[in-house]
Amino acid sequence: MADLSRPTTILRLWWVKVILVFAASRVVTTIMLLVLASVQGLNPWTASHPGYFDFASIWDGRWYNIVQIAGYPAQLPLSDTGQVTENAWAFLPGYPGAVGILMFLTRLPWPVAAVVVSLAFALGAALLFYRMLVPRIGASASLFAVVLFCVAPVSPLFQLAYAESMYIFFLILALMLLMRRRYGALLPVVAVMAFVRPSGLAFALALGLHVIYRWVRRRHDPFPVRERVASVLAVVFSGIAGLAWPAIAGLATGNWSAYTDTELAWRAAYIGYTPLVPFGAWIQGAQWWFSTMLALPDWLGYLSLGLLVAAFAVTLFVPAVRRLGVDLRLWLASYGLYLLAVFFPQSSTFRLLMPMFPLLGAAAVPRSRVYRVAMVLVLLALQWGWLLICWGVDGSDWTPP
Repeated sequence: MADLSRPTTILRLWWVKVILVFAASRVVTTIMLLVLASVQGLNPWTASHPGYFDFASIWDGRWYNIVQIAGYPAQLPLSDTGQVTENAWAFLPGYPGAVGILMFLTRLPWPVAAVVVSLAFALGAALLFYRMLVPRIGASASLFAVVLFCVAPVSPLFQLAYAESMYIFFLILALMLLMRRRYGALLPVVAVMAFVRPSGLAFALALGLHVIYRWVRRRHDPFPVRERVASVLAVVFSGIAGLAWPAIAGLATGNWSAYTDTELAWRAAYIGYTPLVPFGAWIQGAQWWFSTMLALPDWLGYLSLGLLVAAFAVTLFVPAVRRLGVDLRLWLASYGLYLLAVFFPQSSTFRLLMPMFPLLGAAAVPRSRVYRVAMVLVLLALQWGWLLICWGVDGSDWTPP
């Protein structure tokens, strides 16, 4: 048995290493946020030069606060032209519910409790991420993947009043259970996950592809009847979970498109009120960004979109990514397809790419010290850039995080 009384022995423990990495990264990000807060002017959420916790609770953090205080509107707000406008139905109840429980138990105010919940789930996610990767890429690469995870451009969300860290925690747990083929244990995790962030349908697709893959490979990798039934039930359950929140919004408001209409309100500032057409938003985005914003030909936007999709598809087959295993690659493909089907590309897209975190495992494989130092420096620079562009508020800011 290891002698844990010796500091050098304790530092060799994997979980201690992960905690130290996480703590160091949070110190760096906190400094960045405090610098930005010190120069932040008056904005819709705070006074000038806000304190850390107030600054960490702006943007969607205020919407989550509204949900925790007042719940959801029974009547959808409408514009002068009768279109559904931005409202709380876009923000699922899992995260504000968790923060509300902590507030009840500790009497902490919303901004502090929200940051504590985000940090706790982020630390849990970092620990799980390491454990998920070790069997695939080894201890050294897994620890460096955690470093990249903690300093990634959107990693400040781990200590802001956003639901991402809670969602990523449950997503990693779900992926680990999928990789271990524990289909029954998946159900409660999927149920919670579906009420934290809207991606239950993406996970259902990944599960469905997993079942197909196992069926095709059943002669080489046995797929017993019991596991077939359990896995198919998990696919159905995940699909239902992914549709549950839109159904609840429809029942509560009497408008069956309440959730999608609410989500579409956020893109209206860019392209006006348009219906949800699967896979149409990125085509609209390519046209809007290149033609309207950059005054470039439409075809250049469409070509760029095609090249982006092709590059992502090729990435899934490079050796370092294949090393992650079939299940993680199926998730990456499914979530990528989900983003392409329903989201409009704008500044929030950087945040929405967060569930692609397994790719960091592939990026962590090279062992060159120069490469690893360069990667950390580049990601820290991009993190600062993301905070400048998306988090700091400059007048009527159109670049939400």
